[in-house]
Amino acid sequence: MSIVLAIETSCDETAVAIVKNREVLSSIVSSQIAIHRPYGGVVPEVASRHHVEMLNDCIDRALTEFGGGWDAIDGVAATCAPGLVGALLVGVTAAKTLAMVREKPFLGVHHLEGHIYASYLSEPELQPPFLCLLVSGGHTSLIRVLGCGEYETLGSTRDDAAGEAFDKVARLLNLSYPGGPVIDKLAKIGNSRTFPLPEGRVSLPEGGYHRYDSSFSGLKTAVLRLVQKLEGEEEELPVADIAASFQDTVARSLTRRAINCALDYGLSKIAIGGGVAANSGLREHLQAAAKQHDLQVYFPPLKWCTDNAAMIACAASEHLNRGHISPLTLEVRSRLNLTEVMGLYR
Repeated sequence: MSIVLAIETSCDETAVAIVKNREVLSSIVSSQIAIHRPYGGVVPEVASRHHVEMLNDCIDRALTEFGGGWDAIDGVAATCAPGLVGALLVGVTAAKTLAMVREKPFLGVHHLEGHIYASYLSEPELQPPFLCLLVSGGHTSLIRVLGCGEYETLGSTRDDAAGEAFDKVARLLNLSYPGGPVIDKLAKIGNSRTFPLPEGRVSLPEGGYHRYDSSFSGLKTAVLRLVQKLEGEEEELPVADIAASFQDTVARSLTRRAINCALDYGLSKIAIGGGVAANSGLREHLQAAAKQHDLQVYFPPLKWCTDNAAMIACAASEHLNRGHISPLTLEVRSRLNLTEVMGLYR
């Protein structure tokens, strides 16, 4: 029954949380969206500097909300991979320092494992095996979850992740950053059947691993050509209809692959993680399809979809319960395959 304080600074949220197994005792998130919006995306150096400015305050607020003091905390964790190296260094350095000063074990946590554990925060009875559809700004993956630290990647994206596609299409439509929420809002008032768009195909033989891979480059190009065509005809862009058509296409594509993968591998449960898990179109399509095939689907509450430290602390708590501890020499990594997660511990 480990209580862990965790730090998440992999990208543009400074977050600190304290979790006991699958129970959130405190959670603080300081978002940088407003800071990066003028640039249309995350600026790594700006993100790192803002983490330095905000982290001590977030730690203090998390401890105040927790109210238990350091004696009640069993370990200190931080996201160590994947992510922006400078941003990761801020969180990992702080976590290592706290671990040494407070004489607590340190745990480095894989960011994607954290997104898997986000489902446990709202579904504490959820147990492996299950399929995780992880869809975020940097990742689109189908992962078979077999246990703590036991993962098998069954499908991934061949180009832009789903979140990246939303951001790039938003720029084509002159919408604000980040693209996901604004496209989702417009899609609610648009007609998704106005513009037939391609789901995107992977140019590899069907069957096996590759049949669950995703590709959004063709869809993105199709939206670009549609916008150019309409602008060439000097028509006012039907932004809401384009947004609805695009979102519906992405949702259908992800749903089809997730359902097929779950059925093929005999998995009755699908957990969704990552920022795109907040998308209403994906939720509607996947819930409807899961019901047709008698599958259970788990969407975390919106607050656990985007980057947060509670999911990192939840993963770290289970690792600590199993006696997994990271060395203080652990380095941050911009990339790290999820199947290598146990290499973070000794």
